[in-house]
Amino acid sequence: MLNRRTFIGGVGASLLAAPFVEFLLHGEAAAQQENLRLLIFHSPNGTVHHRWRPQVDGERFAMRPGTITEPLAPIQDELVIIDGLDFYTGNNHEGGAAAMLTNGGGERTVTGGMSLDQFVALHIGQESRFSSLELGVNTDVWGSSIQTRISYRGAGQIVQPDSDPRHVFGRMFGEAMGDADAAEKLRRRRQSVIDLNRGEISDLHRRLGADERRKLDAHLGALRHVERGIAGSVEGCAVPPRPEHLNKNHNENVPAILEHQMNLAVLALACGMTRVASVQFSHTVSPVVFSWVGNTEGHHALSHAADNTDLLQEFVDAERWVAEQFVSLVRRLQNTIDPITDAPLLDNTIVLWAKEMGDSRAHVCEAVPFVLAGGGNRWRKNRYLHGGGASHAHLLVSIAQEFGIDIDTFGDPNTGTGRLTGLA
Repeated sequence: MLNRRTFIGGVGASLLAAPFVEFLLHGEAAAQQENLRLLIFHSPNGTVHHRWRPQVDGERFAMRPGTITEPLAPIQDELVIIDGLDFYTGNNHEGGAAAMLTNGGGERTVTGGMSLDQFVALHIGQESRFSSLELGVNTDVWGSSIQTRISYRGAGQIVQPDSDPRHVFGRMFGEAMGDADAAEKLRRRRQSVIDLNRGEISDLHRRLGADERRKLDAHLGALRHVERGIAGSVEGCAVPPRPEHLNKNHNENVPAILEHQMNLAVLALACGMTRVASVQFSHTVSPVVFSWVGNTEGHHALSHAADNTDLLQEFVDAERWVAEQFVSLVRRLQNTIDPITDAPLLDNTIVLWAKEMGDSRAHVCEAVPFVLAGGGNRWRKNRYLHGGGASHAHLLVSIAQEFGIDIDTFGDPNTGTGRLTGLA
């Protein structure tokens, strides 16, 4: 458990002073708004609805034995189970993955083609060491494409997840390990490379047309993101043991890597390194074999299994294991004390479990399941909410508005305006 005692005596100005001043001047409610976090958890390949849905009576629900959602029962009081939302801007695996957090649109929309995590980070993360932190699990075997990525800094601008926990650890705590002089020399060497590239690009910027300048601006923004990560401090934050070396692309390492990535994501949020993080578990059309639960086929193949077959049960077993990992992630946030509010970190963290498809056998992005957790009293919990075929853009708008962002559409404005009806 990471608790308040971890921060006492080492509450560095670089990490915690400003939030504490906000708390003292404006009180607890303002501090909660100022320090609200976003954590996105993604798992792929849709679902089989009759093996996913709980037993429903209006907004009330009960977990049905043997279903995919049954493992969520221990955290039911923290959940909103969301069903019946459709993607209007993408279908099938790749289209769904691209639309899941962006709702399509493009650079001329209010969200500029950005995914939810990057759009929120643009508004609340610019003073953080990492404006956002993207962590992956078995996301690199097939390279980088719309099939394997979920975050976008702009239209077509893929954000790469870091799928190596040791590398993530080094980014977060590198200066706290080994010889201080050597670490400082390495930091300066990295910074000099960035300064050189930024200077050359800035010179080029003045000689280009408007379209080319926009592309360069995006690149410069990415460089600034790296700069903040290099210049950051771990002052006031306890350094955990370094993760063991694991081949990030080996199937048998998936459970251990996911465990490390969830730990690091929660730690980064608690330590004030970032306010926006994502944990991407594999990718659409995932070939991961959940051998640790007895699976013998790849996850994508199992997602097409027919009813009343052993292969469908293997898919359900795999999905139940993922649900257990989501519970573990939420429990970590419950058991970590927010150093600003002295309450559980979960109370001031919106957690979204997102999938890129609805019915995995039909390859459609209809009735795509979402699960919301945490967020304190921002909405009523322990309930089932059916969207009635509305665009999932309403959910993206609802989450963005919780961060004080004044928008009424997300992505393609033709998919509708306003918050998700009933999410209050």
